[in-house]
Amino acid sequence: MKLTRRDGLRLAGAAAITAAAGTLPARAATVHEVQMLNQASDSNERNVFEPALLRAEVGDTIKFVPTDRGHNSKADEDMMPDGGEAWDGGINEEVEITLETPGAYGYYCTPHRGTGMVGLILVGEIDMEQYEATKEARQRGRARARYEEIFAEADELLASENS
Repeated sequence: MKLTRRDGLRLAGAAAITAAAGTLPARAATVHEVQMLNQASDSNERNVFEPALLRAEVGDTIKFVPTDRGHNSKADEDMMPDGGEAWDGGINEEVEITLETPGAYGYYCTPHRGTGMVGLILVGEIDMEQYEATKEARQRGRARARYEEIFAEADELLASENS
């Protein structure tokens, strides 16, 4: 069978479309916003991230917004997956990070860590060994109690995803 030039172009076009379709992402990345606040919107708790627990997918972007002045967002390098990229935002600075490595990421506000201004991001499929190690990271002051609350909520979330 002899192929005409037109047949060759059609085949090449079909091959290009098929190849391109294999490289398209399964879903569009999402931008999640985390507010840095002096007081929680639903309680009297001071110096908080809202939400304190965030569920994201690999490739999603997290935007930390300094809604109230005097806060920042910094990755806790003892609470990150291997290969995860750390961030360190300045005070009153909006920070955007795109998380490409699945796992649990702990973070805090540098001047308010001891008062419990901490948070947790769960990205993609969670390696439970890394998650448990993240839970065991040493914390001081109100951060310890606040992380206990956040991890209790995260445990429920992960259990519901796996049921």
